[in-house]
Amino acid sequence: MQACWRRSGQRLHDHSPAPFLFKSIYPLSSDGYGLDHLRHVSTISVKGTGHLVRKGTGGRSSVSGIVATVFGATGFLGRYVVQQLAKMGSQVLVPFRGSEDSHRHLKLMGDLGQIVPMNYNPRDENSIKAVMAKANVVLNLIGREYETRNYSFEEVNHAMAEQLAVIAKEHGGIMRFIQVSCLGASPSSPSRMLRAKAAAEEAVLREFPEATIMKPGTLIGTEDRILNRWAQFAKKWSFLPLIGDGSTKIQPIYVVDAAAAIIASLKDDGSSMGKVYELGGPDVFTLHQLAELMYDMIREWPRYVKVPFPIAKALASPREFLLNKVPFPLPNPDIFNLDQINAFTVDTVVSENALTLSDLGIVPHKLKGYPVEYLICYRKGGPAYGSTVSERITRSDF
Repeated sequence: MQACWRRSGQRLHDHSPAPFLFKSIYPLSSDGYGLDHLRHVSTISVKGTGHLVRKGTGGRSSVSGIVATVFGATGFLGRYVVQQLAKMGSQVLVPFRGSEDSHRHLKLMGDLGQIVPMNYNPRDENSIKAVMAKANVVLNLIGREYETRNYSFEEVNHAMAEQLAVIAKEHGGIMRFIQVSCLGASPSSPSRMLRAKAAAEEAVLREFPEATIMKPGTLIGTEDRILNRWAQFAKKWSFLPLIGDGSTKIQPIYVVDAAAAIIASLKDDGSSMGKVYELGGPDVFTLHQLAELMYDMIREWPRYVKVPFPIAKALASPREFLLNKVPFPLPNPDIFNLDQINAFTVDTVVSENALTLSDLGIVPHKLKGYPVEYLICYRKGGPAYGSTVSERITRSDF
């Protein structure tokens, strides 16, 4: 059967230049990169950051020379990283595996055509190669703090990271690889997720020695998974359970600062390559102090129920026990997440001699103030409620 095309009512047969044009626009690679995924491949040919001429003043309409594939771009930290990449004129390839709407909020962050959504399957090696084919920078932000029936801690936080590092090394044109881990990740951690993250760090540096490892603390921001959940629970039940006695120390960081640290490492002269950075905010909080900050912002009287670790683990254990024993998915854990409870049994702060935000030229924001202002949406009388001390909710309101 002869292939043919129609243009303005005319038939163009195989001898026409159309097939040649098609192949030149969407080149096939003999090593498998982009093969079978033509419609998802970027049309900009890039071999390395230094091979593109940087043009413009550095704004979103400039050309930064970076073509970045950001795995995990649709997540919490991912949207801020994409925004800062696009803001300086980078092309950002956004792999997604869910709904076609999962990435739509990212498309407005860059100039026309600079944010390129690409459907992929994290268990399909050819699919991963296709989304990495035209990139010169790879960022892995994939991670999850709970297990599901389909994805375990080890697969999401360790195996995927190792696979990306292997493929990036085989690619040959990846100039920078950034692996986002977690503060507190250690082979001896009581948390399975943090042990998996530590294994991922080791695997990535083994496969891609020039990689940069970023270890942010608990992320705070508009879409965060700690203060939002606490505020929702406090509004619904009029109290907040404190795991343990609330004395566990953590060093949360504003999500914009974490994203800025990642971008700063890409902009440097390569001095951050092969290094590990621990990213924490300027202040260390206990869980109780962080809860007080949340209550102060939502303008409600603090009410706590201290839940000892053994009882908290008992409350969270049934989900973990039944996860792979029932034929249907279980609800995702909220406050009582067994792995997170295990993580809260030890302090998670920046190590004394670690490389930090200051080594990347970043001055972190203090959490009290603008970084937690998004919590005003939980105020009982609306965002303007409680703007003075006299309007703060009192015990007589309960």
